Amino acid sequence: MHVTRRRQRTIARPAHAHGIGFLTGADVNLRFVPAEADTGVVFERVDLPGRPLVPAHVDRVIPRQRRTTLEHDGAAVEMVEHVLAALAGLQVDNCRVEIDASETPGCDGSSQAFVEAIEAAGIVELEKERPALVIDKPISIRDGAAALSAFPGDGEGLILSYQLDYDAHNPIGSQSHFVALNPETFRRDIAPSRTFLLEAEAHSLRQAGVGRRTTEADLLIFGNEGVIGNTLRFANEPSRHKILDMVGDLALLGRDLIGHIVAHRSGHHLNAELARRLLKAAENSRAHRDDLETAVPRLDIAAIMKILPHRYPFLLVDRVLEIDPGKRILALKNISCNEPFFQGHWPERPVMPGVLIVEALAQAAGLMISDRAVHDGRMAVIASLDHVKIRRPVVPGDQLVLEAKGLKLRSRLADVRGVARVEGQVVAEATIRFMLIEAERAA
Repeated sequence: MHVTRRRQRTIARPAHAHGIGFLTGADVNLRFVPAEADTGVVFERVDLPGRPLVPAHVDRVIPRQRRTTLEHDGAAVEMVEHVLAALAGLQVDNCRVEIDASETPGCDGSSQAFVEAIEAAGIVELEKERPALVIDKPISIRDGAAALSAFPGDGEGLILSYQLDYDAHNPIGSQSHFVALNPETFRRDIAPSRTFLLEAEAHSLRQAGVGRRTTEADLLIFGNEGVIGNTLRFANEPSRHKILDMVGDLALLGRDLIGHIVAHRSGHHLNAELARRLLKAAENSRAHRDDLETAVPRLDIAAIMKILPHRYPFLLVDRVLEIDPGKRILALKNISCNEPFFQGHWPERPVMPGVLIVEALAQAAGLMISDRAVHDGRMAVIASLDHVKIRRPVVPGDQLVLEAKGLKLRSRLADVRGVARVEGQVVAEATIRFMLIEAERAA
């Protein structure tokens, strides 16, 4: 799948926020500071000697209950998820976050105060592009009744859905929320949603010395009859807040995420674990692409031209990586901006015609069955196409990985199934029937 990458962003000028720390009860001052491209988000503990830096990356997550905590070289920052959600939700990719305590300010338990500070400072674009991670295969993880899954998406954005499922006798009950994430939907639908907990949980935390200065007016505490000392901003505010936490935790990827995330009763621990698995899957996919790039070709372009009759501008296979005659072939076609069809399809937004992707598959398939045909003086000609699907656009810079498998080979006919991929994503597929005819007759 090709993704239109946006430019990286930072804030235009410093911004401030302050509040009480939910954990320690300390007064906390936070300052957002502009940062250069590729800096990412970095927390700076200005209250500690040397002002140590703590990068906002999933590799820095340490185990904590009910929150996300980062640690680097002995310096830790607690409850970073609401700050990270505000930055990620507004697509601020580079920022130094100065804090004078061990935790971020709780404010009202949402990201609203941070969003308002960032927007008041203004947001500017930088010269470099923002890297993206495209989910190309499903990934699912479970922990008891909690589950979190990542799926390939249908577009270029991120969709998040969350199902919160308390028992029927609980005042929170069962609720859910779904959002196609962008700065506007985050600002309007997600950022104002606040931290929530049950009255019994709040009592236990206070007995443990947590939240000494936090009152019912500072977040959502649910008693038997509903919210205590506060009112809901949304009927399903708890499920929206769970999505807010997901936005903050998945920001620890350090890149835009493209796909669909489905959550059921999950929390910070599973969010971080999903981020780790997504990064691992991306590394494996990149290594596979590198292997394709460096693989010794079974057929180079000179050998291909001895078999296929096609020539410029219609030769659409550059290299054959693997071939098992009559059974399977794996080939490559590199898409350059110099392809002649881009002059008219389309000059303002170059897209490879779907029919030419299918033609590239047919040429690869023709190479696969050519061993049989060439020896008896015949050549493969397309007789029919079935089950053709064009699933994704192919644009300059993409590399088509062409795979064809023989379904049925007979004396005069050959049925082949072809699939074209870009970065592991299926972009086109078709079932192709070839007729094997005498080469002289074809000429």
